Amino acid sequence: MRALCLITVKPGKVDTVVQILRKKRKTVKDVMIVTGRADISVILQGSIDEINNMVIDFKKIKEIVTTETLIEVEVNLGW
Repeated sequence: MRALCLITVKPGKVDTVVQILRKKRKTVKDVMIVTGRADISVILQGSIDEINNMVIDFKKIKEIVTTETLIEVEVNLGW
């Protein structure tokens, strides 16, 4: 299962948070600094429990203000 986690951080703390996130290797597949409503986008891969636990760990990083997690779903459109 894959998920995309959009992260907003405190002003001036993007580089610090990116360094912390890149050390979390088990579930984190990619970390990107992005523009828009989020500052950082993280691609996660693992079981739903692993993804959930990783997002809970993100909340422990004091520089992170908010997270929004988008879970991949499979839809059979009959094509």
